[in-house]
Amino acid sequence: MHAAFFLLLGASLARFLLRHPGEPRTPWIIALSVTLALLYALPSPLAALTRKDPASYSSGQASYSSGPALGAAPGARRLLWLGTVVAVWVVLVVLAPSFAWCAVPLFYSGLRTLPTRAALALVAVLTAFVVAAQLELADRFDPNLLLAPPAVAAVAAAVFVHTQRQAARQRGLIDDLIRTRRELAATERREGTLAERQRLSMEIHDTLAQGLSSQQMLLQAADRLWDTDPARARAHVRTAESITERGLAEARRFVHDLAPADLADGGGLPEALRALARRESDATLTVRFHCHAEGSPVPLPDRVGSALLRIAQGALANVREHAHATTAALTLTLLDDQVVLDVADDGRGFTPPAAGVVSAGVRGHGLPAIRARAGRLGGTLTIESAPGEGTVLSVSIPLESRS
Repeated sequence: MHAAFFLLLGASLARFLLRHPGEPRTPWIIALSVTLALLYALPSPLAALTRKDPASYSSGQASYSSGPALGAAPGARRLLWLGTVVAVWVVLVVLAPSFAWCAVPLFYSGLRTLPTRAALALVAVLTAFVVAAQLELADRFDPNLLLAPPAVAAVAAAVFVHTQRQAARQRGLIDDLIRTRRELAATERREGTLAERQRLSMEIHDTLAQGLSSQQMLLQAADRLWDTDPARARAHVRTAESITERGLAEARRFVHDLAPADLADGGGLPEALRALARRESDATLTVRFHCHAEGSPVPLPDRVGSALLRIAQGALANVREHAHATTAALTLTLLDDQVVLDVADDGRGFTPPAAGVVSAGVRGHGLPAIRARAGRLGGTLTIESAPGEGTVLSVSIPLESRS
């Protein structure tokens, strides 16, 4: 529509210059045409008519139509811009009726800018100017000149209003769909959490709780028989000891089951990190993740390996969601007294918050969680970043000396 406006304006000016060479009003026509073109091309009002409303992006929801919604209250700048453009066009039409058909794109601008009733009133006024201009240009009266412009304006307004209402309904449906998906995801998470809690409670009840109950009864029986029948009492104690061993094995199995699955495959932390980088690269086509390990590969304590793998997952999630990076590298360095995990990306960077400070809008809650995981193992988190310079995250966890 914007291209059509400039095309019609240029054609009208060319028509006037060809049909009225050397007229005294020619400089005024040229000046007004240039002024109208410049006014229409002003970047702020023109962008305001076409850009998406930033407010519609709240909570991750994007608006699916551009410009203000039908019936929305226009801003003062838009009103001033539209009024100025229409006023200059009216002067041009009075001086040169051939500029009348530039009104069609102005219909669009008015309908995009004004509430419905005001926009339709503007369309009627512009149409009246078009009819008057066409009648003035005609050599004789032609009914088509009286009826065609209102018909074109009515069709254009009806199509626009219908399209905007359809877009409003579509936005409502999309919002409902997004809200329903979020509610469904939250319900699934709650159900999954409850199911896992129920599974663990049943496992604990059927193994650890039953074993502890048996131990209690055996030890109580041993206590009653300790003086009168020491042999039977010791037998009860030995039975309780065997039940304790089985309970300890069950507890270790629980811990193993709750540990990261990648660490249970036998390849250790380096292989788990490589598998994580491959999965993230496959899932996120816009970012390539690489991983390599330095130092002698040695088994790490389970809690250290689990913590570092969870830290790597959180760090890569930050890179994927916030960094706008193209590549990221995981580096695991095994030293005699510590293990160091570095995560570096070439993204947009940020200003790192101070330790213990959650800065709103800065990489969510991932960094406090990473700092807490490292702190529980006596480790430290170091962040090196600046806007536009990428980010390097380094986690160092001390180990018992292997010498």
